[in-house]
Amino acid sequence: MSIHDTQVTADVPEMPAPRVREFAAHSIGGGLALLLGLLGLLLGTALIVTATAVTGAGAKAALIVGGILVVIAAFLAMCGLNMVAPGEARVVQLFGRYRGTIRQDGLRWVNPLTSRRKISTRVRNHETAVLKVNDAYGNPIELAAVVVWRVEDTAQATFEVDDYIEFVSTQTEAAVRHIAIEYPYDAHDEDGLSLRGNAEEITEKLAVELHARVEAAGVQIIESRFTHLAYAPEIASAMLQRQQAGAVVAARQQIVEGAVGMVESALARIQEQDIVELDPERKAAMVSNLMVVLCGDRSAQPVLNTGTLYQ
Repeated sequence: MSIHDTQVTADVPEMPAPRVREFAAHSIGGGLALLLGLLGLLLGTALIVTATAVTGAGAKAALIVGGILVVIAAFLAMCGLNMVAPGEARVVQLFGRYRGTIRQDGLRWVNPLTSRRKISTRVRNHETAVLKVNDAYGNPIELAAVVVWRVEDTAQATFEVDDYIEFVSTQTEAAVRHIAIEYPYDAHDEDGLSLRGNAEEITEKLAVELHARVEAAGVQIIESRFTHLAYAPEIASAMLQRQQAGAVVAARQQIVEGAVGMVESALARIQEQDIVELDPERKAAMVSNLMVVLCGDRSAQPVLNTGTLYQ
């Protein structure tokens, strides 16, 4: 690990170790539980109806009370039924204690005395607003990012943070701001990283920092990308002129390097093929003329010499 990576890792807040981890809750198929519950309701109703045909007061009271108890018991048992859709989970609690998570989709039955909280395990997108921060050089820039994430540990998402959706949103904004102030928009040093020139490396570092920040909430970061990156409006025109000037200088440098090579090759071929002997003064004049023709941004107007080489 490099010194810079160690520094970035050190800047990430150290989250506390999770106190609870997800495990599967004890549940049975809901179809059988539903059938037994309906049979209990029918049995209780039948007992109550039968009591109307009994003449004895004691037997009638016993049948009515028994039927009511059976109906209540069947109804309470059916309260333990849960419909779990694909991409969802149910976090089960019994008197405040975590009793597991139901991830199997379909109709499931658990202890009716428990409480069940629905947690979505689908893949989600979170796009930050356009943030205005200063880069490593102090230049104001605007940037936004989109994060693809999902809940991996439902127990941590429920018990480790108050609101895991808001937690992901806040930590994403914090990570984007931190990455923005660590690197410049454009690096003047060729070996340095920049937000615009090294998008892949920067997004990888953003993903690493996001993972460290939201891991405590049981969230998995699938992908993170910058969706907007630009200079702030107050310096955009000045920075555009600077970029254009840099591009012109780079182009001129490449043109000069190519022209020098062409002149060198031309002089070497003239000397090798013994086309004409040039003294240092005429050679310097030839080099000057060739450089003007090759490096000029306009077409040169040649002047024809109808006399000798030295007139």
